[in-house]
Amino acid sequence: MKTGKSLTVNALLNGLRSIINLLFPLITLPYVLRVLSVDGIGIYNFSNTYVNYFLLLAGLGVATYAVREGAKYRDDQAKIGEFASQVFTINMIATLGAYLLLILSLLIFGNLHNYVSCILIFSLQLFFTTLGTEWIYTIYEDFSYITVRSIAFQVLSMILLFVIVKKPNDYLLYAGITFFASVGANLLNFLHAKKYCQIKLVKKTNWQYHLKPILTIFASAVAVTLYVSSDTTILGLLKGEHAVGIYSVSVRIYNLAEGLISGILVVTIPRLAMLLGKRRLKEYHIVLSKVINALSMLVLPVSVTVIMLSKEVILLIAGPKYLESVNSLRIITWAIIFSIFSWIFNQCVLIPAKRENLSLRNTLITGIVNVALNFILIPIWSYDGTSLSTVIAEFMVMSLNIGSTWDIIKPIILAKSTVKNIISSVVGCLGIVVVYFICKLLCPQLVLRTILVIVISMIIYLTTLFLFKNEIAFLMLDKLKNRFGRK
Repeated sequence: MKTGKSLTVNALLNGLRSIINLLFPLITLPYVLRVLSVDGIGIYNFSNTYVNYFLLLAGLGVATYAVREGAKYRDDQAKIGEFASQVFTINMIATLGAYLLLILSLLIFGNLHNYVSCILIFSLQLFFTTLGTEWIYTIYEDFSYITVRSIAFQVLSMILLFVIVKKPNDYLLYAGITFFASVGANLLNFLHAKKYCQIKLVKKTNWQYHLKPILTIFASAVAVTLYVSSDTTILGLLKGEHAVGIYSVSVRIYNLAEGLISGILVVTIPRLAMLLGKRRLKEYHIVLSKVINALSMLVLPVSVTVIMLSKEVILLIAGPKYLESVNSLRIITWAIIFSIFSWIFNQCVLIPAKRENLSLRNTLITGIVNVALNFILIPIWSYDGTSLSTVIAEFMVMSLNIGSTWDIIKPIILAKSTVKNIISSVVGCLGIVVVYFICKLLCPQLVLRTILVIVISMIIYLTTLFLFKNEIAFLMLDKLKNRFGRK
């Protein structure tokens, strides 16, 4: 069986998939925000966030564990089949438990009455996400199938949205289409996975072996949720649906930018897990160094551009009725930088190195601090306070993860090439700031100004990288030359 696919090809494929996943809301979000009411958007986002807690319970950390452990068995079809069936069975048991708790919560908490219908629609994700076993495709680095499947379902869902969602109270239809777009193809995933191994429910799950690392990863994911999803929940409880509706706009745009960058990172995780698992440390450090430098080159300009263009982006995507979310977006965008680097150190170092206990400690401390900050800052600054608490939490967990991985990442972080690449990115970002203020002064037209800022900033930034002889920029240029040269 062919394995070890090119990381460049995988990054491009998963990047394409991420772009499609981002284009769907980017194209549809302006339409939805204009058609649906602010309160309808608030109900939609609160319900989605609420179900995410149970989706987390259903997932139980299996996906992360399966990628890490399964990467070692991918060359042996019998072993990977046995392993996949065991973790799939554990995953299904957790999903059943999550459904029971979800139904129980709806019966107990009367203040969820307005959200019940929307919550039940989103709850379908629990079963279909587990059935999808997408971790199999990550183990085998098969991003071509996932990309094609994603494009097909996103396009179909986009058509359904424009045809069906017409009125301010159509948020339930929007929820159904969103569900269909995100997990509608998971049944196909399950059937297609036979290409790699047979996945089935089994009586003997070897849970004594699997459960401890799975629960450790799960506990870490719960801690992460404390500073990711708790913001919307606490904001909804303290300030109501309207505040959630305003905040959700800045969060959706923030997620668009972060999702595009993180999609590139996902493809490296199974390769790094395999290299570290087989103690091929020299190769591991080379790949990790490229990941850190490449993401430094991408995350800084994306974040700075979103911060500078926050007002323009809100007006273009959401319209003037959401202008209240401009400051919230400016604040929360800083969290992109910290969360991406935190994710690198967690998913590419701590998890492959089997330091789940440190990952759990770091995220748990940060989650508790974030919840406390939300209760302090939301009454004072509402959704702006929520954004600020997210930034502080992401910076905190990044710092803790750096400390927990320093013995592994120190040679990479302190390398002259890394420092030089980061400096070139920072200088390029200063160029983006200058470009924005010049365009704002000379071009009052909103759409034209936004386009000019993006295009000119990209040119200035890339020019700066080449002037500073940024290694990753030259490496990407050489690959493009070679690819086009063959043609």
